[in-house]
Amino acid sequence: MSKVSVLVVDDATFIRDLVKKGLRDHFPGVHIEEAINGRKAQQLLGRHEVDLILCDWEMPEMSGLELLSWCREQDNLKSTPFIMVTSRGDKENVVQAIQAGVSDYIGKPFSNEQLVTKVKKALSRTGKLQALAAGASGPKLLGSGAFANDSLAALTGGKAEVVKPSTPAPAAATPAASAPAASPTPAARAPGGRGQGQLRLPNGSMACVIKALSLKEALLVVRRGEPLPQVLESAVLDLEQGEAAETARLNGYLHAVAALEPKPDSEWLQLTFRFVDRDPQKLDYLSRLIARGTAQKHFVPGA
Repeated sequence: MSKVSVLVVDDATFIRDLVKKGLRDHFPGVHIEEAINGRKAQQLLGRHEVDLILCDWEMPEMSGLELLSWCREQDNLKSTPFIMVTSRGDKENVVQAIQAGVSDYIGKPFSNEQLVTKVKKALSRTGKLQALAAGASGPKLLGSGAFANDSLAALTGGKAEVVKPSTPAPAAATPAASAPAASPTPAARAPGGRGQGQLRLPNGSMACVIKALSLKEALLVVRRGEPLPQVLESAVLDLEQGEAAETARLNGYLHAVAALEPKPDSEWLQLTFRFVDRDPQKLDYLSRLIARGTAQKHFVPGA
C-alpha cells in the first residue's frame, strides 16, 4: 500500500515544522513533502504526486492563491484537496479562495486539534484517511466525519476557523475576555507602551501594548489572564497604524514569557514575539512603522 503524501507549503520554517509535527503525531505513516513558497511547490508537484496540499497564502515569488489557481488548471491536481492556512480571514479573501477552488481553510494561529480536524475531513473525502487508519494502530485516526462541500458556509463554520479582521482597540479596552472585569486599568496604560495591537493565540485574543519593535521580533505587554500564553505557542500579531487604518498580520511564535513586575502575582506579562514571515511586503511595513517612530529601532530582547 502506497503512503499517503501531504505537501506543506509555507515560507516560515517554524510554521512548517509546527504543521509537520501535528501531522506526524496524529497520522502515523504519513509522508510529508515541504516547500518554502508556491514556486518551489509548483516544481515539486511536477515531479511527485500528493494526496493533500496545506498551503500558506502570503509567500514571496508565488502566493498560495496563485498556486491554488495553477493546481486547479492541472488535470492531475484538479481534485486534490487544497487547504489554505493563513491569517487572512477577511470575507473577500475567503470568497477569492472559494472561487479559485479551495477545499478548506485554517486560520492562523491554529491549534493541533483544528489542524487535525481539517486534515481528517480532507483525507476522508478521498478515502485516504481509511488507508492511513489501516496502516496504523491507535484511536487517533477514528471519527473522521464527512468532508464539507466547497462553500462559504463550510469555510466559515466551526469555531473560529476564519479569523475576522481586527478592529483598533479602544483606549479603555481590556486585553482579553479572560482578564478580570473589575480591573479598570486599560491596556494602553501599560508601562512603556509605544503602540497597540491585537495578539491572536489558538485559544483566544488579547489586546497588547507594543513596547519595542524590530524587523525580527516585538516586545509586547499584556494583562495577565487565563490561560497564560505559552512559550513556543504560535500566534498572529495584528498591527493597525495610521489614518488609513493599514493593517499587517504578522505570523510568529512566543519566544519568551515573563512577569513585567518583580512579583509572583504581577498583573502584567512581557512577551517576546518572534516573526516568522519572510514576505517582503510585511518586512516593508515593519520598516515603515519603525521609521515613523512607532517603536524603538533597536532593543535588547528581554531587557
